[in-house]
Amino acid sequence: MAAEQLEFKAELKQLLQLITHSLYSDRDIFLRELISNASDAINKVKFDSLENDGALEGDKDWKIKLTPSVEANTLTLSDNGIGMNRDQVIELLGTVAKSGTKAFLDAAKAKADAPNQPGLIGQFGVGFYSGFMVADRIDVITRTAGSPGDGVLWSSDGQGTYSVEAKEKATRGTDVILHLKDDAKDYTDPYKLRSLVKKFSDFLEHPVVMDAEKETDGTTTTEEETLNSRKAIWLRTARDVSSEEYAEFYKSLTYAGEEPLKTLHFTTEGQKEFKAPLFTPAKKPYSFEYEEPKAGLKLYVQRVLIMERCEELLPLYLRFVKGVVDSADLPLNVSREILQQNPHLDTIRKNVVRNVLQGLDGLKNTQPEKYRAFYDDLGPILKEGLSRDWENKDKIAELLLFASVDTEPGKVKTLAEYVEAMPEGQEEIYYLAGDNAAQLRNSPYLEAYRAKGFDVLLLTDPIDEFAIPALREYKGKKLQAADKGELKNEEIADDVKAKFAGLFAALKSVLPEVGDIRLTKRLTTSAACLVADAGAMTAHMERLMQRFGEDATGGKRVLELNPENPAVEALQTLHEKSPDDPRIAAYGLLLYDQAAIAEGSKVPDAAGFAKRINDLIVTDAAR
Repeated sequence: MAAEQLEFKAELKQLLQLITHSLYSDRDIFLRELISNASDAINKVKFDSLENDGALEGDKDWKIKLTPSVEANTLTLSDNGIGMNRDQVIELLGTVAKSGTKAFLDAAKAKADAPNQPGLIGQFGVGFYSGFMVADRIDVITRTAGSPGDGVLWSSDGQGTYSVEAKEKATRGTDVILHLKDDAKDYTDPYKLRSLVKKFSDFLEHPVVMDAEKETDGTTTTEEETLNSRKAIWLRTARDVSSEEYAEFYKSLTYAGEEPLKTLHFTTEGQKEFKAPLFTPAKKPYSFEYEEPKAGLKLYVQRVLIMERCEELLPLYLRFVKGVVDSADLPLNVSREILQQNPHLDTIRKNVVRNVLQGLDGLKNTQPEKYRAFYDDLGPILKEGLSRDWENKDKIAELLLFASVDTEPGKVKTLAEYVEAMPEGQEEIYYLAGDNAAQLRNSPYLEAYRAKGFDVLLLTDPIDEFAIPALREYKGKKLQAADKGELKNEEIADDVKAKFAGLFAALKSVLPEVGDIRLTKRLTTSAACLVADAGAMTAHMERLMQRFGEDATGGKRVLELNPENPAVEALQTLHEKSPDDPRIAAYGLLLYDQAAIAEGSKVPDAAGFAKRINDLIVTDAAR
């Protein structure tokens, strides 16, 4: 029978333009699509045999074969799946977006008592046409089971028409022959084909094979080489996977040399199902030092890679987690590259986050030394979640570790341990942020807290100034910066305030840098300190912002003076005796300078500070 020339049932010129130039961002994906179609065809014929009491004509050695030809400039993909007859070819290949897979799956699901429903990948019927990204003509030779020799040849250049004719075919299944474009000749390269199969279809159930020449004792033979590993460990239960297998899989995902610190392998069942092996590294990956921060897990649908990094599945603060999610229930857009927004996607994300945080909490409680090493490296990244993941901030808070005034140098404690040790009368969790713990331990801001027996957390990660205030409270205890606001229940007597009022008025005229001057019980031995108002930016935060290139200012701070300090008392006495004495201004500036130094800031006028110190030395030496 002569070939019959037919027109596509859709505006194919426009649709193919979209498919081949816009729908897929990477034309390598054509191989994934065609291999997936072949896998579906095999699953269909296997399912069909179950429906018909296991009767199946022909080969049961299920496989998908790639045959590249440099001479003919073609790439052929062959399967021994269900195949198509003439009517099916016209219906399925002659109409764009007419998905046989979806129609088949709908029919299969309608049979409530049907056993072993197949796992099918295709949904929109356009994956086949991705072949036109690399081919200027595609031939399809296909035959269904039960029709020996009676095959069909479908052929098209994708320009609006196609031909159909009878074609003898000895075996059941389908051959897709791609006549490659001049700029796609590299798809005949066996090495490239191996790498693409490894990338997209490595875990596919059915073997993807290709002929390979092997030389033994001077004799060259041709054997079929299986290109995919087919070892999807997530399809097995966690108890059936060895630690060595997990380590090998983790290294294949990350190219890391060491084993993962923590392995999580879980499956959700019910209306929405997915499987996920996830891994936490023992230390910060080297790539974190130069890569743009990105989170994401590999997304598979029925063992086929859909997205190399699906950012929707993992929040940024867990970007150190690596792994795979395989779900058959995710609706994909027609290119399978961009996920539609869907409640199931949110369900997966919530499950992933919950399991990761629970896994880290378990590690903290059972292997504290290993967790401490992990936290020292990746704790700052984890803390980002306090301001980004309101739903889980309490769980993140349980994972935090802090040095404190009461811990030995090098030791840390959790918030739970801090709260448990709080003495009677302490209502808030106090913290102080700075560049290093040693400097903070000597800070004058801690004097009153030490005197009361209150512990203070020492925050030395740059992220702390942004993250810890976002936590706000822990187990009903408010978090309060030790260098912000006024101390509660620490009122200064009115007569003492009146005593220093004149001095403070004089100092304000020579210290325009400060917003206010007040007496304080924050200090027990030091003379002065600078504090930020309750809602203002601390000096440490200002310094951090400036390091980031920001022109940040938290506003004027308050100069607090200790009325029981001898230097402050002496200055008040001097002012009482001689309000116009020029030394009052000089000593007031010295108090401000030492407060600035104590908070870790630079002295505004270093030369003036040095002169005032030298003048004091001269005066004292002259006595």
